[in-house]
Amino acid sequence: MRVSIVLAGAALLGTLAACGSTATSGSASAPEGSTPAPVGAVKIGQSSVGPILTDSEGRTLYAFADDKTGTSTCESDCLATWPALTGGKNFTAGAGADQKLLTATERTPGVEQAKYGVWPLYYYVGDQGPGDIDGQGVDNLWFVVGADGKLIKKTP
Repeated sequence: MRVSIVLAGAALLGTLAACGSTATSGSASAPEGSTPAPVGAVKIGQSSVGPILTDSEGRTLYAFADDKTGTSTCESDCLATWPALTGGKNFTAGAGADQKLLTATERTPGVEQAKYGVWPLYYYVGDQGPGDIDGQGVDNLWFVVGADGKLIKKTP
């Protein structure tokens, strides 16, 4: 009995630790197996749906249609699949991105999420590397963002 309680407690702690690290780790929340981009670097990259926002390493950035008010509504389990691009308040626009459209929104005290136009920015864990846009159109709510700050709803 005592062993099963200890094992159940260990399993619960492992689950909680995994959930906590995914939801709060900032730009290090980039897709697993990839190196995080420098905090706040956003540029325009080419894709099968045209020019889109990427991080400095070319990994695709997405917007969640439910965030249309400019505030992130992706929390908890959502962040496990769609990690936020977070960092300091001074995000930098790289090649093709408009610095006037690149701002930040506060996720939690002291943690800022990159925002382009009205859209908080996220990665998709299903993307395996630079140039992948496997999150495009997921649930008809997740879309890549164009250089003008508008959602691109084309299918690849």
